[in-house]
Amino acid sequence: MGREFISAFDKWADYYDQSVSGQSPEYREVFANYSDILEAVAEKARGKVLEFGTGTGNLTTKLLDHGLTVYGVEPSAKMREKAKEKISTIDVVDGDFLNFPPPKQPIDTIVSSFAFHHLTDEEKGRALGLYHRLLTDNGRIVFADTLYDNSLEKQRIFNWARTKGYLALLKDLQTEYYPLRGDLYRIFRTHGFIPYFKQLNQFVWLIIAEKEV
Repeated sequence: MGREFISAFDKWADYYDQSVSGQSPEYREVFANYSDILEAVAEKARGKVLEFGTGTGNLTTKLLDHGLTVYGVEPSAKMREKAKEKISTIDVVDGDFLNFPPPKQPIDTIVSSFAFHHLTDEEKGRALGLYHRLLTDNGRIVFADTLYDNSLEKQRIFNWARTKGYLALLKDLQTEYYPLRGDLYRIFRTHGFIPYFKQLNQFVWLIIAEKEV
């Protein structure tokens, strides 16, 4: 459920912001247009927001700038420390996509950036079933996350990373659970959501999933 990656998150916390700003050539394409990607999520969020994987607080800051109320969830203690340095107005609690202290107020939007792919497809389905019950009747999910358009594109990206010598990135691509778009569409539909996809860079898509009542 993503918890197996916590040691990597803790190590990455100290230089995550440098990576997303393009200072790491290996991950530059993954985080291309990073600020615009977060803004796209924040623009589609509404009402009371539950954010999974707050990381160092970059999306949280955008959501707060839009005047939204945010309940943050993050499994990495080191990431939570970094977020607290940036944002003193909210608490970020220890939790993950499947296990977290329940919010005390109704949730209108569930958001996440660069994190949902840490769940297996089975875990993604369990999470979406939970979110369908948690969200208000007009609720929605807004994720910016890494996925492959199809199996041919998946192989092309593997070959691209290998040719570039981006072996750390290639390992991430092969060990994390980046889904195919069609598979992710079916998981959302199975659990009561109507998803829409828009590609934002070579790796990242904006996913807006409206709750079916």
